[in-house]
Amino acid sequence: MKAIAVIILSTVILLSACRKDSFITSVDARVTITADTLKYDTVFPTTGSVSQLFKIVNENTQKLRLSSVKLMGGAGSAFKMNVDGTATTEATNIEIEANDSVYVFVQVNVDPNAANLSFVIRDSIQVSYNGIRRLVQLEAWGQNAHFLRNKEITVDETWNNDLPYVILGYLHVNAGKKLTISKGCRLYVHPDAPVIIDGTLQVNGLKDTGDRVYFLGDRLDDPYKYYPASWPGIYFSPSSRDNILNYAVIKNSFQSIVVQDPAPNNPTPKLILNECMIDNSYDFGIAASNSSIMAKNCLISNCGKNIGLIKGGSYNFTNCTVVTISNPYIQHTNPVLQVTNFDATGPQAMTAIFRNCIFWGENGSVDTEVLVVKSVNTGALTYVVDFSYNLWKVQNPPAGITVNQSNSNANPLFDSIDVSRRYYNFRLKPGPPPSPGIDKGTNAGIFIDLDGNPRPVGAGFDIGCFEKQ
Repeated sequence: MKAIAVIILSTVILLSACRKDSFITSVDARVTITADTLKYDTVFPTTGSVSQLFKIVNENTQKLRLSSVKLMGGAGSAFKMNVDGTATTEATNIEIEANDSVYVFVQVNVDPNAANLSFVIRDSIQVSYNGIRRLVQLEAWGQNAHFLRNKEITVDETWNNDLPYVILGYLHVNAGKKLTISKGCRLYVHPDAPVIIDGTLQVNGLKDTGDRVYFLGDRLDDPYKYYPASWPGIYFSPSSRDNILNYAVIKNSFQSIVVQDPAPNNPTPKLILNECMIDNSYDFGIAASNSSIMAKNCLISNCGKNIGLIKGGSYNFTNCTVVTISNPYIQHTNPVLQVTNFDATGPQAMTAIFRNCIFWGENGSVDTEVLVVKSVNTGALTYVVDFSYNLWKVQNPPAGITVNQSNSNANPLFDSIDVSRRYYNFRLKPGPPPSPGIDKGTNAGIFIDLDGNPRPVGAGFDIGCFEKQ
């Protein structure tokens, strides 16, 4: 009996030893990677490097073979990898003992003053085993900037033009608080980072190109810097009030500006746009629901839906150019202006005044660029929609509105358009023949244009955001 027991015990020990020496090949192998993302949040004042690490842990009672640990950017990556003491871009056939681990060290070398770097440098490491592929994302700052992740404005704050601002996660201006952005500031916003204004946003750009305030996506490399929907956009919530944007340039967002409801207990417009440019929005350039906007000398161009004003509200657009030319990024399939005094919840009062504006589109499937729809249940609610001294592309003016001295379907004759080169100059061509928008506007009390150039004191105002000089 003792001999049998010894044989059985020896067999168990042998089988156990053999099991530990064998490799687990199941896709269900328990493997822990201690990080899904390595973020290098250090801002370098000079060229420098930072190292981080993660572990790959074999939680099984058998060995595990990693078929590869690969730096996906290869030798050209800004990141460098070391797997268990060996510097490499790809380590293969790595054996990890049962209940053991390997260390992966990752270093990034950055020259933050290199102008050709993106603000955020990204790569990834792929860990492969048993037919499974898992990624560890790598993210480091590139150029010097203010990097703000999940930024909350909880006290009144002013941003100055010392370095660009890179927004990750979100930017939130709390109710009752104010964010002031000084002339010349550049904001580069990550694809998943909405700008949410529950309080007040004041943008103090000036007319010179270098003094305007820019809101852009954070991908600066070709072709991504031209893509619409590169970042979510700016949302003015029901509690927001007293917002003023002067000489702001908002490009390449999903919806550039969304404004909801009137400012609480405040008769002034919820949003004032002075000499602003909104361009290449995938969806709306401006979307407003039962809100209030005053805009002058603004260019809203090449958006999926340039302006949408729904569920009523109070709006005044003066000397604005609203235009879309079909291009590889935006196909022109929607009118550039859509106005309604209702939504699924019912109608609201509506006052919308458009004076000295251009509403135009080309190379698309739209033959009427202004769509106005009035609820049949408006009743005694105020309803005023007025188009005066405009140049617009419409087959028949919408019903139920006021039209005064507006030129239908005459090509505005913009200075120059080259879709293949992504070049759009929406200034009016002096001729010959001259643009039909020249000297055809009315004196609306606005004495500069989008370039900051003077408009005439007497008669002879041009239609649109640019005045012929």
